[in-house]
Amino acid sequence: MTGSARGGRPAAGTEAQAAALLGWLTDPDAPRLCLVTGDPLRGKSALLSWLAAHGARSGARRRRTTRELIPLAGQSALGTAWTIANRLGVVARTPGELVQVLATTEARRALLVLTDLHGAAEPEAIAELIGELSELGRIRLVVEVRTGTPAHTLLAARRATVVDVPEPADTDGAAERRRAGRAAERFVRAAVDLADPVAVCEADPLLVTAGYTGGSGDDRGGLRSAWLRAGQSLCRDQEPEDRALVLLGALGDGADPRLRPALRELAADAPWRMRWTRVRGDLTPPWPGPVTALGTIGDRLLVAGPTDAVHLLRTADAAPAGQTFASPARRIKTLAPAPDGTLLLLDERGRLHTVRGLPGPRPPYLERLTAAVAATLTRHPGTALAAISGSVVVGDRLGSVHAFGLTGIHQAALHSGRVTAVTAVEAPPTPFLCSGGLDGTVRLWTPGQDPHPEPLAERPCPVVALHAAPTPEGPSLAIAWADGLIELHHLDTKERLSFRPGPPVRAVVITPDGGVVAGMDEALLRLDEGRRQTT
Repeated sequence: MTGSARGGRPAAGTEAQAAALLGWLTDPDAPRLCLVTGDPLRGKSALLSWLAAHGARSGARRRRTTRELIPLAGQSALGTAWTIANRLGVVARTPGELVQVLATTEARRALLVLTDLHGAAEPEAIAELIGELSELGRIRLVVEVRTGTPAHTLLAARRATVVDVPEPADTDGAAERRRAGRAAERFVRAAVDLADPVAVCEADPLLVTAGYTGGSGDDRGGLRSAWLRAGQSLCRDQEPEDRALVLLGALGDGADPRLRPALRELAADAPWRMRWTRVRGDLTPPWPGPVTALGTIGDRLLVAGPTDAVHLLRTADAAPAGQTFASPARRIKTLAPAPDGTLLLLDERGRLHTVRGLPGPRPPYLERLTAAVAATLTRHPGTALAAISGSVVVGDRLGSVHAFGLTGIHQAALHSGRVTAVTAVEAPPTPFLCSGGLDGTVRLWTPGQDPHPEPLAERPCPVVALHAAPTPEGPSLAIAWADGLIELHHLDTKERLSFRPGPPVRAVVITPDGGVVAGMDEALLRLDEGRRQTT
């Protein structure tokens, strides 16, 4: 292994350029963009590979900035955006959305080392994306770009440091030619039938993305639309059967009927089964619209969106299961069915509303309790909501969870920063609560007792939604994370399953028979565990 590959010394002949790159990297006043330029076969890629592998200086307290090496050969702008989003732990459906997400969230500091821009499928579009990312404060980008290309002209017009590699790093250019040969091999492998679901699941996903974005626009029987809907997940490193499962979750009801059987066969060894999906444009049954909150009442699924409508669907097949009803809330942030069928709704301002969901008697104590909680949230808005018999649970922006009950209130400071989700379950022997926060932790708490000292789950991104419920496997917890990951935790056995549908996940719920339903802006889907047969 060479010193460059280990992150030791740079390749011979590029020592001065390596020093210039380290100087740029440590200069707080330097532009966020650095261009490594030069003619072909001069060792630019080797220099950038060394930079990506170069560790923190000895004696440094910590290295807060992650370094991500991203080859651009053969990539489209969309594939590049998905790759960067995956590396930085965010979800973005388009290059523009990536810029917006990184500008408005606390994404970690990163150095993006981008090689072979001149070999990309869409170099100028990628250059535009790079330029916009360079305007963000928390990201530095160093880009290999061949002098005189249109992409170089676009980037050179921005404020940037330029490091030129004027001489070959080796006399015969062998390393560069080997790299160019590998890039050419990738293009050969890109000759895949984009209408064949098995072929696209087995091919290089970034080149499939380039084929779908750079082609004629033929939808390939619905396969192209499904790929572009779920592409960020599909572009992750995974087995073909896992890609097949993701594609199944993104197919619309107008897709070629031959696609689903082929994808199901390929996904047979995946840990999940796709029970049903509803995507934007579906008619049989109809797509219920964008999802902001989910809940269950018996075998019925409650689906709320950015309007004031709440839909009732069957958990078994997502068919309509009752009349849609309106709520007094604006955009519904969270919904929590009370034991008597009343719906408790938390709006985007943190105020509580109640709606009579299913017919049935309402105990007077529950009406008094919800009225008291509603009055409290008028003064101190909530950020998350749950309910069980005799208790309404609310999270707040300071990290505390409040369990309002008939005999008083229990409170616990569980998170650093805003509580983003709470859930409550009446599992024997004692009901318990789970809460998730902006701090990326999920914590278990039984009101009246001390919280568990260790998080139930912890990841370097915020929690978006939680739902706990008794299932055939025992008490289980579903977690949706801000980077698009869904997890199902079986709390007794500690077993964990995960799935990434691709788009941002807005809500998640566990059905009474143990399925997991995920709601997104353009899709609603249900997963069942692969080892259990469902009816």
